[in-house]
Amino acid sequence: MTAKDFMAALAKYQDKERGQFAKKFFRVGGATDEFLGATVPNTRLVCKEFKDLPLAEVQRLLDSPIHDHRLGAVILLVNQYKKAKDKPQVLDDIFALYLKNVRKGRVNNWDIVDSSAAYIIGPHEQQTNRKLLFELAKSGDIWQRRVSILSAFYYVQHNDPTTTLELAERLLHDKEDLIQKAVGWQLREVGKHSAHNILMKFLDKHAATMPRTALRYAIEHLTPEQRKHYLNLRRAQ
Repeated sequence: MTAKDFMAALAKYQDKERGQFAKKFFRVGGATDEFLGATVPNTRLVCKEFKDLPLAEVQRLLDSPIHDHRLGAVILLVNQYKKAKDKPQVLDDIFALYLKNVRKGRVNNWDIVDSSAAYIIGPHEQQTNRKLLFELAKSGDIWQRRVSILSAFYYVQHNDPTTTLELAERLLHDKEDLIQKAVGWQLREVGKHSAHNILMKFLDKHAATMPRTALRYAIEHLTPEQRKHYLNLRRAQ
C-alpha cells in the first residue's frame, strides 16, 4: 500500500460542489488548502482500508496540498498510535512524525488538529512535565496554539484539569477567534469532566475580562442563573 493508492481510493468519494464549499469554510488562519470534498465518514472508511500504511507513506499524505489527504493522514496516525499501545518505539515514531508535521505547518486546520492532538500528543506527554504544550502555546502559529490546548483535552478526560487551566490562562486573550473558541470549549469540558466548582473558580477570576466568545463557550453547560451571572460580569466591564 502506498500514499498514491490511498489518494486514488479517496478520490472515489470526491464531491466537487462540497469541495468548493469546504474551501471557503476552512479558509482560516492563513490556510489555502485544496479539497476533494470527501465526507469524514468516507475518509475514515478509506483509513480503515489502509490502516497499516507505513509512516513514510503517511508522510507523503501530509505533504499533499489537498486537505482531505492530510486529514486522512492524521486519522491513520491516531489509529496506529492507539493500536501500538504496547510498542514504545512505534509510539515514539508516530509521535515524532506528528510533531514534526505540526511544526512544519502540515497540521493546519481546526478539523485536522481536533481529530489528532488529544490522541497523540496528549497521551505521549502524560508522564512528562508537559513543557511541549506550553512551548506550542507560545507559537506565533495559530494551529500550534490550538494543538497545545486540544492536546490537554486528554488529561481533562482523565480527571486532570490542571494543564488545561494553565494553558487557558495563557491563551485566554488570544486575538484569534478559533483559539478563543477552543479555550472556551476546553473550559466547558473541565466543568463537565471534573467539577463545576473548578470551572466557576476560574470564571470568578477571569469572566469579567475574558473574550466574549470564550466565555459563551465556557458557560454553555451552567444553569441559566449562572450563565446570566457571568455574562453580567463581562458586560459590567
